[in-house]
Amino acid sequence: MTPMNNIISVDGLSKKYRIRHNAQRYKSLREEMAAAAANILKRSFNRNSRVPTETTEDFWALKDVNFTVERGDRLGIIGRNGAGKSTLLKILSRITEPTEGRIEIRGRVSSLLEVGTGFHPELTGRENIYLNGAILGMRANEVRQKFDQIVEFAEVERFLDTPVKRYSSGMYVRLAFAVAAHLEPDVLIIDEVLAVGDAAFQKRCLSKMDDSSKEGRTIIFVSHSMSAVERLCNRIIYLESGHVCVDSPKVQEGIRAYMLGTHVELSTSWEPNGIAHIFEWFTPTLLRLVDGNNNLICGAVTYEDEVWCVIEADITTIDYALTMGIALFDEEGRCLFWSYHTDLTEKEWPVLKVGKNLMKVRLPLDILNGGVFRVELIGGLHFRQWFFQPGVNAPSVYLTLSDLVSKSPYWMTKRPCIMAPKLKWLVE
Repeated sequence: MTPMNNIISVDGLSKKYRIRHNAQRYKSLREEMAAAAANILKRSFNRNSRVPTETTEDFWALKDVNFTVERGDRLGIIGRNGAGKSTLLKILSRITEPTEGRIEIRGRVSSLLEVGTGFHPELTGRENIYLNGAILGMRANEVRQKFDQIVEFAEVERFLDTPVKRYSSGMYVRLAFAVAAHLEPDVLIIDEVLAVGDAAFQKRCLSKMDDSSKEGRTIIFVSHSMSAVERLCNRIIYLESGHVCVDSPKVQEGIRAYMLGTHVELSTSWEPNGIAHIFEWFTPTLLRLVDGNNNLICGAVTYEDEVWCVIEADITTIDYALTMGIALFDEEGRCLFWSYHTDLTEKEWPVLKVGKNLMKVRLPLDILNGGVFRVELIGGLHFRQWFFQPGVNAPSVYLTLSDLVSKSPYWMTKRPCIMAPKLKWLVE
């Protein structure tokens, strides 16, 4: 029996998908005709013969997952792509059924898993608000009481009677989140979809989720932004290959296990993938770490290696206030520094132009301690607007630095400090 304080109970949860592989390659017309003639001859001699053209294999997206969530918990779920996070959320949201195991949820669940989930594209924003309320089991007068708050939060009042299929992705997400958060669900499930919104909207969303938790609602939050997870969540689950590797109230330790346990496969290159990062001034198209020969960094590096961070962006409007750069975070989620392309005197700034721009900066590995570091792309209009804010909504890549950060015979291992500069001492 589920304890009264547990709002979610997951027991032996597994999900299997069947993957099909086509054994045939594409053939020319001549090869197809020859194969057809050969098959006719084969069937004339052996009518039971069959040439296998397709094979299948079982893929377990989740395997024997067990956990409980207490009312008011703020649970962060992390893991690399393909770890099973989205599958778990879909099962919790009752979008798909598990293959094995069971889940028990006590209360109403509201989910925001991807742009467009739960909205009918032909209906207006106003109609979709009432539709979502009905799906949650709310009466029209209950929705009406929250209606003004939803519209104010989403900032879509001018387009309220426009079919949502004409909304931009940002408008879609603003309205979807406002509906999901304000219609008083017992459990609010949020996926990485918040990456679509701008920095200011994301901060409002995190603040709203924090308020909802204080009111006793349960939050399940999936994100690749470790700073957002650390800020919001009081508990963390780290998934890897469909299994729970860490389930702990110590959020920083879970993040550290993720960054260290998967550092070999943490990406050193980022490109927009399905979610547009388009602004009026510029659109980033690439963030990657390369060596001195412009080859993509693979695996760990030493403090003596040459590592460059490359930013590629399409600029549509030249604005004197436009700044682009990087922020560097350590394993604990602490920001060690950030740097813009405008940090030096004006005559030393790289000249940006309309069209494709490529900038690069060398990382100061000689002052860093060993470990895994997160390099974020940051930028905006100076003192006017963030596009990508450090630790909030910035795309990121990862760098693994060897613990052997000096050739000194007395410096044999990683020191218990944040930075590790090699300083030259003099005797006078």
